Amino acid sequence: MTQVARLVSLVSDSTPTHPFDVDSPNLKKRAIDDEKLLSGTYWGELRTFLAIAKSKSLTHAAENLNTSHTTVGRELRRLQDRMGAHLAVVSKSGVKLTERGQTLAQALLRFDQEMFAITNDLRAETRSAEGVVRVSITDGLGIAFLAPALVDFKLKYPKLQVHIKSPGNFQNLRENQTDLMIGFASERDQDLSSTPLGYLQFLPIACRNYVERHGLPTRQSVGQHFFVDSEIYASQNPLWSPWRKLVSQGTISGFADASITYGMMVKSGLGIGLLANYTTIEPSVVPLDLDCCVSIGLHLVAIKERLESKPVRVVADLLRELFSPANPWFDRIMNLECGDSRFNDGIKRLFNLEE
Repeated sequence: MTQVARLVSLVSDSTPTHPFDVDSPNLKKRAIDDEKLLSGTYWGELRTFLAIAKSKSLTHAAENLNTSHTTVGRELRRLQDRMGAHLAVVSKSGVKLTERGQTLAQALLRFDQEMFAITNDLRAETRSAEGVVRVSITDGLGIAFLAPALVDFKLKYPKLQVHIKSPGNFQNLRENQTDLMIGFASERDQDLSSTPLGYLQFLPIACRNYVERHGLPTRQSVGQHFFVDSEIYASQNPLWSPWRKLVSQGTISGFADASITYGMMVKSGLGIGLLANYTTIEPSVVPLDLDCCVSIGLHLVAIKERLESKPVRVVADLLRELFSPANPWFDRIMNLECGDSRFNDGIKRLFNLEE
């Protein structure tokens, strides 16, 4: 055996070990044991910068921080000097972040969210769960189902507060800075949990006052009718193609993106709208057979680490109950009525149909 071959044999037969004594205190120090701060001496300025990045204005940032416009501007300049980087461009029209500024703002947003989570989990495992749990959910689902369910929920968990937020980003839980989200797709991030729920069902709907003026829309007469459209339904995803095909045959009478405004435009008789099946509980609504149905799978998205907190877990359980296929409104097959009063109370309140 050659010398090279013997060396190769020795290497392959030996058990890999760390080259140093890792049990030595001098070789296994943690970062927390090092008294030095890598970030420098500008943590206060970082908080000010995050406020500027979120408000896009020195004046609004000052109001949020309860300080002066002058102080905010001075701390921004100090931060840029100490970091040696231009972070923001300030003009009369507001503040625009540079590329370096956007990178810093994203890092600070993650830190801000983690700090919020830590401060709200101090008593997370007590029997009477307490703290704040933030939920991203569309206005329609929040109004009709989640908000009404919180009345009984609050009796069981009196010290727990649910913060309902309209999602600014329908695709990214972290961008919404919430603990839980009722989303419309499964998340692939390894740090996130994604649980399939039921199905949000849409169909064309008109109100009786519209039908009285324009006649009942049919597949044959649809070209003579008016529609209320939304950018939310304008996606090129084939999912929306039945609606896009339908709208293209008639005349668009108006647009709205906010779900409540959109629903009111339809209810006012401005035109045919694409609304969720649970709105058919309203007596003035006329569901239309126009060969157009849209079904979207709902998902409960959560930060896995946050699910270890009891407050987040119990709110997640509530969301699973409300939006599972066990709720007839979210069954895989579209239903236009629901015999379970638990899932109708909120809708009845919304439309003033309480007995």
